[in-house]
Amino acid sequence: MCDTMVSLTGDGVFFAKNSDRDPNEAQVLRWYDDQEHEPGTRLRCTWSEIPQAQRTHRVLLSQPWWMWGAEMGANDQGVVIGNEAVFTRGAREKRDEDAPSRLLGMDLVRLGLERATSAHEAVGVIVALLEEHGQGGSCSHEHPRFTYDSSFIVADELGAVVLETAGRRWATERVVGPGRSISNGLTIPDFARKHADPVRGRVAACATRRARTEASAVAARTPADLMAALRDHGDAAGPVWSPVNGALSAPCAHAGGIVTSTQTTASWVADLRYPSDVLHWVTGTSAPCTSVFKPVQVTNPLDVDPGPMPDNHFDVAYRWWRHERLHRLVLRDHPASLARFAAERDRLEARWVADPPAGAEAFGLADEAETRWLADLLAAGLPDRRPSWVRREWRGTDRAADLDVEVAA
Repeated sequence: MCDTMVSLTGDGVFFAKNSDRDPNEAQVLRWYDDQEHEPGTRLRCTWSEIPQAQRTHRVLLSQPWWMWGAEMGANDQGVVIGNEAVFTRGAREKRDEDAPSRLLGMDLVRLGLERATSAHEAVGVIVALLEEHGQGGSCSHEHPRFTYDSSFIVADELGAVVLETAGRRWATERVVGPGRSISNGLTIPDFARKHADPVRGRVAACATRRARTEASAVAARTPADLMAALRDHGDAAGPVWSPVNGALSAPCAHAGGIVTSTQTTASWVADLRYPSDVLHWVTGTSAPCTSVFKPVQVTNPLDVDPGPMPDNHFDVAYRWWRHERLHRLVLRDHPASLARFAAERDRLEARWVADPPAGAEAFGLADEAETRWLADLLAAGLPDRRPSWVRREWRGTDRAADLDVEVAA
C-alpha cells in the first residue's frame, strides 16, 4: 500500500510519499545518468520490452530490489512522481494477461521521469505508454499473483497533477491546493464511481489514511511538517494493530496483519521551492518513525550502497537491511523504544533542515546514530508487548529473511 501527498504553499511546492510493500522487500536508492540512445533501441522493463526513447534524463529512484521501475523518484528537470496501488472492479478479468508489453505502475514512474521535462509532460508520457502497452504483471516478488492498477501524483515547481488508472483507462485532476493526497483508492469522483473496488479498498484502509494525509498536506509549510506526516501512527502513541491488516490504518504502516501484511519500506520528501537547487529528503530505509531523513540531490550521486541490488535476505552490506535490526527491535515495544532516541532523531533533522549538510556526511551521521540506538535497545532488553498474532507474523518474516534481531548488533 502507500500514501502520497503534495502541498502547494505560498513559498512553493512540497511532495511526500511512504512506499508500503512486503516487509522483506529491500528498497534502495539508485542514481541513473542521462543517456542518448540509438534509434531502434529496445528497453527491458520489469516484465516487458518496449521501444527506448532517444534521450533519457538523469534520475534518482527508490527501487524495490527486484524490479526495473521505482516506487518514487525525481529527475534532473525538477519532476517528482509517486505511485499508489489502486484496486479496480474487473481489472484482472478485462486486462490481457498475456500481453507481451504490459507495464507495472512502478515502470511508468521511472519512464515518466526519464522522458519528461515537466509534470505536465510526464503525465502525457505515462498516459501514452498506458494506452499503447497497458498495465499488468505481478506487483510482488513474495506474492506473484498479486496485481493492481496504479494512481500517481506528478509534481514540479509549478504544481501537481493526480493521474488515476483502471487498466488502460485513466483520468486526471490538476491539484489546486493547498494540499492533496492519494492512498490506495481512486479519488477522482466520476472515475472512482465507475471503477473502484470498495471491498479491497476497505481492507487497505485507504479512506482512513487519506483523511489523515490530506489534512497533513493542507497544513504543511516545511519539509519537517511532511516528515512528521509520514511518521503518523494515528491518534495512538504507536502502531494500532489489527488482525486484518496489521498497522495499516495510519500512514506509517507496520506489517502484522493476517489478511494483508504490508510495511512502509521507504520514505521521501521533496522540496521543489528552488528549481535550481531542488532538495530531496530520503530515508533509504523502512519505517520513517525509526529512520532519519537525509538530504540528497539528483545532480549529486552518492555511493550509499554496494553496486549490485540486495534481495529479500538480510545482508549487512546494505543500509536498508542494517536498519531492519533497529526497526524490528523497536516494534516489540514501539512507544518505549522510540522514546529512547526520537528526541535525538528530531534534533538531528531540525539542524539539517535549517542548514543541510552534504549528503554523504548526513548518511554517515545517520548510520552512527542508528548504531548507537540499536546497541542501547539491545542492552535495555524491553519486553515484546505486541499481540500474539503480530509476534507470530514477524517471527515468520524474520525467519524468511535469515535475520535474528537479538544477535545483529
